[in-house]
Amino acid sequence: MPELPEVETVRRGLAPIMEGQRITRVLQRRPNLRFPFPDDLEGRLTGRLIERLSRRAKYLLWHLEGGQVLIGHLGMSGRMVTHRGWPESFATHDHLVLQFSNGWVLRFNDARRFGFLVATSHNELTSHPLLAAIGPEPLSEEFSGAVLAAALAGKRTPIKAALLDQHLVAGLGNIYVCEALWHARISPEREARQVSAAEAGVLAGAIKDVLGRAIAAGGSSLRDYVQSDGELGYFQNSHVVYGREGQDCPDCAAGRPHQTASGNKGCIERIVQSGRSSFYCPVRQR
Repeated sequence: MPELPEVETVRRGLAPIMEGQRITRVLQRRPNLRFPFPDDLEGRLTGRLIERLSRRAKYLLWHLEGGQVLIGHLGMSGRMVTHRGWPESFATHDHLVLQFSNGWVLRFNDARRFGFLVATSHNELTSHPLLAAIGPEPLSEEFSGAVLAAALAGKRTPIKAALLDQHLVAGLGNIYVCEALWHARISPEREARQVSAAEAGVLAGAIKDVLGRAIAAGGSSLRDYVQSDGELGYFQNSHVVYGREGQDCPDCAAGRPHQTASGNKGCIERIVQSGRSSFYCPVRQR
C-alpha cells in the first residue's frame, strides 16, 4: 500500500496540473470502490474550481471552491495518472476520469478497488472519522524527538507496531519504519517504552530523513505504485533492509559480515510482527 512518500509524490505531481483549474468533464464508470462514490458526483464536480491539493497522512485532499473537500485514498493498487486530452478508450480499471480546463485529464485507476474518494466540507475536515484521530505529520515541525518520546512512554508494544499506529504519527508504513529503525540502530522487537529520550531524538531524525529522501526519489515502486505521470518511483533501489533478507546491510558489507541463525551469509533477517514482515540487522539494531 502506498505510504506517505508515495502519496506526497502523487500530490506534488498533480498539484501543478489541477490547482486553479476547473473540472470540465466527469466520467464515473462504476458506483463504488471501497466505498460508494459521493452522490451525484458528476453534478458535484463539473464546473467546480480546484483551489488546492493537500495531504494528511496517506490521504489526498482536494479542496474545491465553496468549501467542499474530497478525501482520496489510493488503497492497495490505486493510481491517479495524468495526460493531455480526452482518451479514445479506457483501461478496464479506469473507474473515474476527469478533465480540467487546461486540457489535462486525470484517470483514477484501481484494479483491486481498495481506494476511495469521499466527500466532506472544509469545516468538518478535521473532525471527519478518517482524520480526527491521526497523529502529527512526521515532516512537520510539530513532530520531534520530544514528541515521539512522550508518545512512546509506557507503551509495551514493539517499537515497530507503535510507529505503524496512525494515532501516534501520521502516514508511516511498513517500508519506511523498517528503514528508519535501521538508521536509528533500534531493533523492531524492542518495546516502545524502552526507547530512551535520546534514542527517540535520533529516531525522529531518521524518520524525517528517510521520508525526505524517499519523496525526492519519487517513492518506492514495489508492485502497483506509479507517480502521477506514470513513471515508477526508484527509492526501492536505496532500501537498506526492506525486502533484502539474507543480504548484507551497508554496515556489515563494509567489514562486519556474520552468519545468521538461518545459515544465510548476509546479515539482514526477516521476522513477522502482527502479520507483517519486518526486516532488520540484528548486528546493528538492538
